[in-house]
Amino acid sequence: LPRQLLPLACRVKQQLSPLPYTLQKMPLNLGDTFPNADVRTSAGDFKLHDYFGSGWGLLFSHPADYTPVCTTELGILAQLVPQFAARNAKVIALSIDSVEHHEGWIKDIQTNAGLSGEFPYPIIADDKRELAESLGMLDPDEVDKTGLPLTARAVFIVGPDRKVKLSILYPATTGRNFNEILRVLDSLQLTATKKVATPGNWVAGGDCMVIPSVKPEEIPALFPKGVTVKTVPSGKGYLRITPQP
Repeated sequence: LPRQLLPLACRVKQQLSPLPYTLQKMPLNLGDTFPNADVRTSAGDFKLHDYFGSGWGLLFSHPADYTPVCTTELGILAQLVPQFAARNAKVIALSIDSVEHHEGWIKDIQTNAGLSGEFPYPIIADDKRELAESLGMLDPDEVDKTGLPLTARAVFIVGPDRKVKLSILYPATTGRNFNEILRVLDSLQLTATKKVATPGNWVAGGDCMVIPSVKPEEIPALFPKGVTVKTVPSGKGYLRITPQP
């Protein structure tokens, strides 16, 4: 190249260089198939799809073992396992430390949460960050003492068809509201089989909205409890409210 073009060529090369590995992977989108990863966990080694079985699955990622917010979260989740099981859902956690670290950490989690006995769900040992990277869960703003990125607080809800139904990403400094995750699971399971949507702040048992694709002549058969059309200034009858099917 002519000497005067060398600086430009260098800049172009830099722009075309591979992204840092923390940014290479794109997160899963809704409707994508959740990876059937081989995982090492505090409860043994298995494939994720085998663990989830024929029901719903939830994966919660955590930045690291022996950290305060994660310790509270995993304890709350352990207390709520019966509620997830009642919804035909299995939960699993992920942290970027080893199985041995997980086993020691679990004792702290149980003590803090007032629990004892066998821990009710596995914790994935993603010490090489392979699964976290493939799922787009690494947080470039939060790093460990060696400068490597920690995992963000991700939540994935996977349906029986192994498709991603919901994903939420929290920063490392914000703990999750597990009652909200149960509420969302209730909504996903309801709307998977009924032609309704759940409004803001909906909770199980509350009124629902008839989805726009339902034709007026279909309403009596689909919604025997009745439908109320709310009057609005636009005159459009799109706010169709029905008791939860």
